[in-house]
Parts: sequence; C-alpha cells; structure tokens
Amino acid sequence: MMITCATDAVRLLDSCIADKVGPQRYKLWFKNATNLTLTDDFLRIEVPNLFIGNWIEKHCLGAIREAVREVVEKDLEIVFSIDPNLAKQLRRKQPDFQLKYADAHPARLARTQKRNGTTPSRPPLAGRMEDFVVGESNRLAYTCAKSVAEYPATQFNPLFIHGGCGIGKTHLLQAICNELKVRHPAARWAYVSGEDFTNRFVFAVKNGERDAFRQHFRRLDVLVIDDIHFFANKRATQEEFLHTFNAIDATGKQIIMASDAHPKLIGHLSDSLVSRFVSGMVVRIDTPDYETRIGVLRKRASKFDFAIPDIVVEYIAENFRTNIRELEGALLKLVALSRLSGEPLTVGLAQRALSDMIAHTVPVVKLTDIESVVSIYFGLNPADLHTSRKTRTIALARGTAMFLARKHTKMSFPEIGRFMGNKNHSTVILACRRIHKLLDSDEPVRWNTPAGLKERCLRPIVGELEEQLALPTNGTVNLAADTELLVDSTL
Repeated sequence: MMITCATDAVRLLDSCIADKVGPQRYKLWFKNATNLTLTDDFLRIEVPNLFIGNWIEKHCLGAIREAVREVVEKDLEIVFSIDPNLAKQLRRKQPDFQLKYADAHPARLARTQKRNGTTPSRPPLAGRMEDFVVGESNRLAYTCAKSVAEYPATQFNPLFIHGGCGIGKTHLLQAICNELKVRHPAARWAYVSGEDFTNRFVFAVKNGERDAFRQHFRRLDVLVIDDIHFFANKRATQEEFLHTFNAIDATGKQIIMASDAHPKLIGHLSDSLVSRFVSGMVVRIDTPDYETRIGVLRKRASKFDFAIPDIVVEYIAENFRTNIRELEGALLKLVALSRLSGEPLTVGLAQRALSDMIAHTVPVVKLTDIESVVSIYFGLNPADLHTSRKTRTIALARGTAMFLARKHTKMSFPEIGRFMGNKNHSTVILACRRIHKLLDSDEPVRWNTPAGLKERCLRPIVGELEEQLALPTNGTVNLAADTELLVDSTL
C-alpha cells in the first residue's frame, strides 16, 4: 500500500488493516490500490475507481474502523476519494482475481458465518435528514423520503430511488431509518443491502433456516434495501424477494429501495419484480448542480475546526461536478495538506494540490459511471468489463461501454483501453466500429440471460443508457481519425 504520510502511525495502521481484513483481501483490494492520509480528525482512503472504493466501503469498513481505534485510540471519520493515478499500479490480471473473489464472496461469507456462529453485519446508519443538502437535483427524492419517514405506507409505496454513485441515495435511505427510530420507535424495520439480503438467504438455505429468514423479513413494518441491482442474475434470490415483497405489500407495510439504475434498466431482473418496483414512486437523483455542491462543501466544512475561505469552496465546486464523494475528497485533501504543511488554505494551494485530480476528474468519473450503468443493464459485475473474458454478453457490454466512453468523454482509445483492464487501443477501436455498424444497420443484438437468449436492437438500448446517464443522445464517434493508428498497431 502506498503511504501518503510516512509516519509510524500510518504504517502501523496499514499493518493493522491487513491483519483484520486478512491477507487475501488485503492483497486483492488494498495492496497497490489504495493510498492513506491520516490526520487528527479523519482517515482518507484514496482508491483508483468507484468500483474498488465501493467494495472496500461495503465489505471492510468495520475492520478499518477497528484498526483506527487500535492505532489512534479514538474514532475517526473515514472518507473515500478517487485518485486515477492509482489505477496504473494495479497488476494487469488483478481485475480477474477481484471478479472471482467477488463472485465467490457470498458462499465464502456464509461458510464463515456458520463456522463462527455470526450473522451478517448491518452497515452503519450514518445518514441524517438534517445533514442532507437539498437542491434541484435531489429535491423530489428528499421530499418523498421525508414523507415516508413521517408517514410510512401512506403515499409513496413502494419508493424506488435511483441515480449514479456517490450522489446521496444511501444517505437518504439511512436517514429514513434514523427518522423512523425517532418518530416511530415501536416500528419494526430493517436496512439491508441487496448483497446482505442475498447472503442471509444463502445462509438460511444452507442451514435449513428458511422459515426464520422469512419471518424476520415478512413481519417488518418497513423494509429498506439498498443496491437492489445486486439481485440481477440471481433467480432464487429474486423469487424469494418477490414473495417477501408481496407479503409486506399485502399487509399495507412500507418498502423502500435504491439502485444505481432505473428498474427497467437492470439486466436479468424478472418482469414480475420490475412491474412491482414501478408500481409505486420511482424517483431519480441527478448529479448535484453548482448551488448544491456549494451547500455540500459548506456543510462539510462546518464540521471542521478549520477556516475554509468561500473562494476556495467555490473553486472546488466549479471543478468537481460529478458526485458528492469527489467534492468531500477534494476538500479533505486540502484541509489535510494545509494542516500538515502549515500553509494557509488559499486558491493557490488548491490549484497546486488538486491539479492532478481536476485533470482526470471528468473523463475518469464519467467512464466509471458508464461502465456501472452498462454492466447493470446487462446483468454483469463492473469487473466483468475489465477481464479478458469474451462471452457474448460481456463482449457486447464491454463494446457498448467503450463506444459510449469514446462518444461522451475526451479520452483517447489508448486511455479507454488502459482503463478497461489494460486492453490494446486496437481492441477499443474495433469494438467501437462494431457498435457503430450495429447502430447504423439497426440490427438486433443478442445476449444471454438466465431466462435464455434475449434479442433487441442496439439503438434503443444505447438511447436508454444515455438517458440514464443524462448524456446527450446526439453526436458521433470519430473513428476515421484513428485508422492510421490501427494500421500501425498491426505492423
């Protein structure tokens, strides 16, 4: 693991995290892929992309918190941010190993829990309604969440919130649960992720505890499930959740869900579930506008015992536009640098410290969003697109993601190839040409699903993906300019 602040405390924290998460997890998800910054107030973990950051946050956050307590003897705030330069340090085949480990994780977790006699842990409910910054991009979602927390199962049931990574979905879901504890202390509720629900179901099946599992979830007054797109390609889990959904809904209780994509854009999700999801309130959270970004930064800055000039806040808001995590990561980096160096927090310091992040922010984050939405649509894991596998579904999804990246970002073919698992630039060119040809001819494409082969024209698929990403549908991909590059690569 790279160390930003070469102190004994950071080195000890590194070693402690490795001990707690285990050597295999540490090697796959931390070594050469993370960067630590430790201050008196927080621990900042830089990651190469959202996929790795989200995985670490969901599976290792508890272990990291324990390591922090042991090393610094107090609780610190833990924040994740993206540093695209870390992607260069990943080994060429590491995404394949990460994918295999992630695919095997539910079964491995169930075996560990059975051996230790434990149950899956619940994510920390840190979100609060009063901490949520409301703007035009999220006002409707906030209003619905507030209404559901005050009067469950009255107006918006089920409530389905969707949008990109890092824009506040989980915050709202956890805020609803915290409001329920205050307003309805007698209510029975549960907050779980899609993966947690799946792991519990697998554990119950293997241990003959299906009845206990069903009683636990079907007797709830409010069921809150995050990352519902995790159910894609899991037929048994979908069937079980469908019965759970029907049981809760039949008794007039509340169901709240969140996903990175609209229900109709989640691949390998049964029609029965989709029809139930869209039967209630489906609301989208868009990327934060300028005023919302300013509000988020000021809210965040108010928690530091540190003066942050308005001009610096405005500079960050103008240059980081994609998600909330990005804004917080930039702010925390400046605060840490100013405290460690003793240099006043000025725009000049911000320009020097954040120049590399700003240079990579727009294309990398947008490409991360593209691969996330595309993989969800085709029922894949984002890591699938980075592997060397060439199945019909993966090849189609990977080519679509490369095409959208070339069309809607400023990244070159070699840059896209490096991001998508160190693919050769000629691979990206050929993939874009294939997708372009399919769009021009309006030929149907086919890919495999658990229900069999699915067939649909590519043009409406691309249009729906662009709409989900809030991208313009016009524009073309310039392939002719790279013909000479492709010819040279074959010499």
